[in-house]
Amino acid sequence: MLEQKLTEFDFNSSSGHLKDYFTNANRELKKDDQQDYHLEYAMENSTHTVIEFTRELHTCDINDKTITESTMRVIWAYHHEDVGEAGPKYHSSNRGTKSLRLLNPEKTNVLSTAIPYFDLINQDVLIPNKGTTYWCQMFKIPVFQEKHHVIKVEPMIQRGHESLVHHILLYQCSSNFNDSVLDYGHECYHPNMPDAFLTCETVIFAWAIGGEGFSYPPHVGLSLGTPLDPHYVLLEVHYDNPTYEEGLIDNSGLRFYHTTDIRKFDAGVIEAGLWVSLFHTIPPGMPDFRSEGHCTLECLEEALEAEKPSGIHVFAVLLHTHLAGRGIRLRHFRKGEEMKLLAYDDNFDFNFQEFQYLKEEQAILPGDNLITECRYNTKDRARMTWGGLSTRNEMCLSYLLYYPRINLTRCASIPDIMEQLQFIGVKEIYRPVTGNLEVWCRTGWKG
Repeated sequence: MLEQKLTEFDFNSSSGHLKDYFTNANRELKKDDQQDYHLEYAMENSTHTVIEFTRELHTCDINDKTITESTMRVIWAYHHEDVGEAGPKYHSSNRGTKSLRLLNPEKTNVLSTAIPYFDLINQDVLIPNKGTTYWCQMFKIPVFQEKHHVIKVEPMIQRGHESLVHHILLYQCSSNFNDSVLDYGHECYHPNMPDAFLTCETVIFAWAIGGEGFSYPPHVGLSLGTPLDPHYVLLEVHYDNPTYEEGLIDNSGLRFYHTTDIRKFDAGVIEAGLWVSLFHTIPPGMPDFRSEGHCTLECLEEALEAEKPSGIHVFAVLLHTHLAGRGIRLRHFRKGEEMKLLAYDDNFDFNFQEFQYLKEEQAILPGDNLITECRYNTKDRARMTWGGLSTRNEMCLSYLLYYPRINLTRCASIPDIMEQLQFIGVKEIYRPVTGNLEVWCRTGWKG
């Protein structure tokens, strides 16, 4: 444990004791001169020890880490015996870590056991022995005789596959199909992918690794059952298999809780940021490299003026990058002035990606501009990192949950690759009809 903040708890006799410690770079445990953690409650029985404690978000203590809305990595450790006069005992293997968003306001409305649900789950998908697989499967939404609202979505990840299933996207498809399109799945983005899959362009829900169930606010729901709502949907699952394991069979997907108690607004999703492509380039050996994708004022103005001139209201955001990502921010501009950040995570954890509920809903008006800004670290890479679908490639995306729903599903930009290449000294580019792009550049830029 390097330079970590720790609290020591000792349940001695009938009372508990809490002390404030930290570790330095040499892993030495030191009692903090400034005790900032305060015990509020403690309970112990034959199976559990429960403690509740408080501290200020910012303690002005150089040994304390400020608590923000970013991801916080929490470590825990314990010993079976109480603390003696010699101090804490070594925990051995009784330890662990967990990434949390401590300031993410909870919207976990307790659902009645009578609330109906349906599942969209892949059936016995054989995962190829390669690093990255995007698997697409079409489903038919249950037929409802009246409008319903989905009020909660839960990931249904097969036990043991928590690291295999990286993210899931659900798209609305054309309604002009028969049920024969449901008979088979196929690799996404493949030349032989069924034509029906190409009609599925509107994102209606997103989930990523580490995330838990998502509950819509009490005044918003995902609409089903009307002519404008999805009848056929495409479930896109990203499988990450870096060890090229063979014989993996997966049954994962999503569960949807729904009700006829209709809420005031229908929810929508906008994907904003950098268009996923090879034009997104990140040089090797960079400790802090930034990319940004624009949802331009022209795009938002056209979409909003046509349907909702008074604007839309964002209530949650999912920020998404891959392995090189270290931080991501969704910036909001209006008339040239920067507004409050819509969402941010300065301690991005690839294995913990979930929707951030906004403390206060934020309006997006015609003429606003959104910038998804991503920060990457490629110090351990000797070759260029490209935008792409693999977790070894990169993305820079934000998924905005908002209301009321409008006809806008993606608002992204793409870099000007020619200007980028000229900036780093590329002298000549050869574009064959087939095969790889060939770039002639300065000595030292190889890779």
